[in-house]
Amino acid sequence: MSGTVGQVIHCRAAVAWEAGKPLVIEQVEVAPPQAMEVRLKILYTSLCHTDVYFWEAKGQNPLFPRIYGHEAGGIVESVGEGVTDLKPGDHVLPIFTGECKECAHCKSEESNMCDLLRINTDRGVMLSDGKSRFSIKGQPIYHFLGTSTFSEYTVVHVGCVAKINPLAPLDKVCVISCGISTGLGAMVNVAKPPKGSTVAVFGLGAVGLAAAEGARIVGASRIIGVDLNPNRIEGAKKFGVTEFVNPKDHNKPVQEVIAEMTNGGVDRSVECTGNVDAMISAFECVHDGWGVAVLVGVPHKDAVFKTHPINLLNERTLKGTFFGNYKPLSDIPSVVEKYMSKELEVEKFITHQVPFSEINKAFDFMLKGEGLRCIIRMEE
Repeated sequence: MSGTVGQVIHCRAAVAWEAGKPLVIEQVEVAPPQAMEVRLKILYTSLCHTDVYFWEAKGQNPLFPRIYGHEAGGIVESVGEGVTDLKPGDHVLPIFTGECKECAHCKSEESNMCDLLRINTDRGVMLSDGKSRFSIKGQPIYHFLGTSTFSEYTVVHVGCVAKINPLAPLDKVCVISCGISTGLGAMVNVAKPPKGSTVAVFGLGAVGLAAAEGARIVGASRIIGVDLNPNRIEGAKKFGVTEFVNPKDHNKPVQEVIAEMTNGGVDRSVECTGNVDAMISAFECVHDGWGVAVLVGVPHKDAVFKTHPINLLNERTLKGTFFGNYKPLSDIPSVVEKYMSKELEVEKFITHQVPFSEINKAFDFMLKGEGLRCIIRMEE
């Protein structure tokens, strides 16, 4: 790759020109990395619901044309001025949030919400100069989440690039860079169920199943999956789910159903839907005295969480989490090692694979609710 250092790279990218319209494979120019930036060659990327949500322009401040994508694995092509922790050839996962290592959040052992590099869905340019590194015949193309992995090459801030074990297969561990770590970390880092405990997981998409996988890894005795889609029952069993509750099957609130099933409530619950009613149920279904509920899903901006204060006074704990409380650079390499040691199984999250030229098929799978993660191979 040394021949491209300092040069503009011409490559393929899947560009979203307008909301909800199929992505178009275009030839784009990718500028060299500036200070504290890294240019990556993306080898595998995958589609996450967040990409679809903003592509449909359901998020705030739609921005087009844009290159989406934020779950990926690749190799460092070149580094900008001041970058010392990475070098060309390193195997990496770009992350949608970052770690500057200098702010109060980064210095705190409790937080991963970096002041400088935390997720920003509105920004479509690089931090250093407010410009995009992507263009087509001089027209700037906006970035997404600081990663824009639906491109053969991308430029990312060094604080959003996790260096990983070069032996880890990038076509598998690329999915660790977002959804799986979010669900896994919510369970093992935040809910922290003791071995033998009972756990409820609300929402059995990829993030919820990663939470269930976390409960399985720590040795929960019962993992109750809660979902409105009965087609998810069989698949959830692979992730350790032992029982399934569909709120539509009952004429009482699901928190009451779960309390009856568990002699007063579960020890831990993790909510992964973003539906505020599910959040309330997830909190109210935990046992008094020691129960902990963790909110992962992102609600509608006008949603209001309501519960009686006595539920808190009776020693239930309500927590929120962002990216599973993992610090991107410090912690994500160790999640990859969990996969390498066969403690964490990621293959079962991967249900489809397509070549880059067929990236719109990945959107079709997700819009139809088919499968969990679709891997997109950049090389045909």
